[in-house]
Amino acid sequence: MVSVTVSCPVYPSEDPDKIRTALLNIFPTGEFELTEKEMKGPADLDRFSALIRRQKILDTARSQMQRGTRGSSTKTVFSLNKQVATVGKVSFVDYRTVLGTISVCVEDPDIEALIDRVAPMTVNGEEVRQ
Repeated sequence: MVSVTVSCPVYPSEDPDKIRTALLNIFPTGEFELTEKEMKGPADLDRFSALIRRQKILDTARSQMQRGTRGSSTKTVFSLNKQVATVGKVSFVDYRTVLGTISVCVEDPDIEALIDRVAPMTVNGEEVRQ
């Protein structure tokens, strides 16, 4: 069973409704709740998967998701740019930004198979079906 948890810091200078909207742009089925310092909740990867295809960034997504496993066979963690999400786009980040990032934690008994489904390999820009 796939478990996806999305979290994002919310700073005092930020509008929590705009943060929620940014998260819902990428994860529209997410059930995000605001705590004192962050917006967090469960989601699914359907829209995320569609967006990375539309943006033609499957190779980058696959690479980031694989790197996020850090040797785990059941979990991956990756970060997305919060500001870019406000316009409904996916942009991966490898560093901390001033306003923070969207952290996505995905757990599945076979994380490699999940990565293959969400962000399949490509050859010359075309998905390779296995």
